[in-house]
Amino acid sequence: MTESRIQGHRSYRRVAAAVDAVCAVAGDFDATTLDEVVLAISAERRRPIEIASAQLGPGVCGQRRSYPEKDVIVLAQALPSREHTLAHELGHIVFDHPGEAAADVVLEASDDLIAYMLSQRSHQQIVDLGEDERAEWEAETFASMLMTRLRVFHSRGAGVSVLRFDEALG
Repeated sequence: MTESRIQGHRSYRRVAAAVDAVCAVAGDFDATTLDEVVLAISAERRRPIEIASAQLGPGVCGQRRSYPEKDVIVLAQALPSREHTLAHELGHIVFDHPGEAAADVVLEASDDLIAYMLSQRSHQQIVDLGEDERAEWEAETFASMLMTRLRVFHSRGAGVSVLRFDEALG
């Protein structure tokens, strides 16, 4: 396979391995809620991850902003599913997907201009590399798998002990 085909490849196995790793860290930190999982990943990476709320452009539910000293997950103020969006943005951090530098995404501009610029940038990246599409797929699949795993922990009643039991079974 060529390098560009490898980079553009979607792999459920890769995403499942990332979810397993995140759940192992969560178990080490006794984290059973998504906010606790974010804190655990932050501690494990020794790099702060902050969660903020802001009014984002039309159609934008969340963003990962990378600063030299920290990452910030910005969630839109009115979300249909805060947890899923948070898990999606955490997926971008876990996979270390390239993002825009924070200074590039916080310029003052109208919501319409921001939405247009983002759609043009995303479209061009998909045309050029296909990486943006793969990154979004990985983050979305990661979010779905992680949320399913967290729901299972909570439905069984004892999250961390269930996690350890599940890890022992493979």
